[in-house]
Amino acid sequence: MSLAEHPAGDFVEGFVLAGGRSSRMGTDKALARFAGEPLVTHAVETLRDAGLKVSIAGARSAQNLSVPVVEDAEPGRGPLTGVCSALASTSNQLAVVVPVDLPLLPAALISYLLRHARITGAAVTVPSVNGFAQTFPAVVRREALPSLRETLRLGDGGCYSAFQAAAARLHLPFSIVPAESLAQSGQVVHPHGLAPSFWFWNLNTPGDLERAQALLAFRHGLHRVS
Repeated sequence: MSLAEHPAGDFVEGFVLAGGRSSRMGTDKALARFAGEPLVTHAVETLRDAGLKVSIAGARSAQNLSVPVVEDAEPGRGPLTGVCSALASTSNQLAVVVPVDLPLLPAALISYLLRHARITGAAVTVPSVNGFAQTFPAVVRREALPSLRETLRLGDGGCYSAFQAAAARLHLPFSIVPAESLAQSGQVVHPHGLAPSFWFWNLNTPGDLERAQALLAFRHGLHRVS
């Protein structure tokens, strides 16, 4: 049976990147509350709703979640070290990596990206919105780990450029999937009816939290009126 034929839970594991310094939030971002729950809870549940086993890459943010934690090998060096630590911790062929600060991501997008990655055999699969590729969520093959570690060692750039370099070294595709096309075709439907431009809102500050809360309140108000 090929990788593409397996159900979501086989050969793949989900990871939440939650090891950042949260300097702009002023408190541990993972524990900041959004829609009544910590951001890390939203990230974990998004991956679980996509049918994945979940771990957290970052040791500070698993309070009361009963979720395994993978400690960053080199704390303070940004999300790439979390990606490397996640890949090093799993024997699965694919890892789905999401940051803790994207609570508006629909689980259906994760599921689609994973199916796409299995079919294409891409080294890394990411979405795009408004013509701009997004670094996360990302579906990453475990074979990319040596290249990602080398990029981290050399300090040559962030996650996106590291993903591109890993795909090139493996001679595998770096796949970018337009989110708008998925929404227009009905292949990905947001549970709150949000357009793709909102799915990738990074909530880095208290003001970002307030704006996202207001957006959800507005959407819920529309549903009540209709």
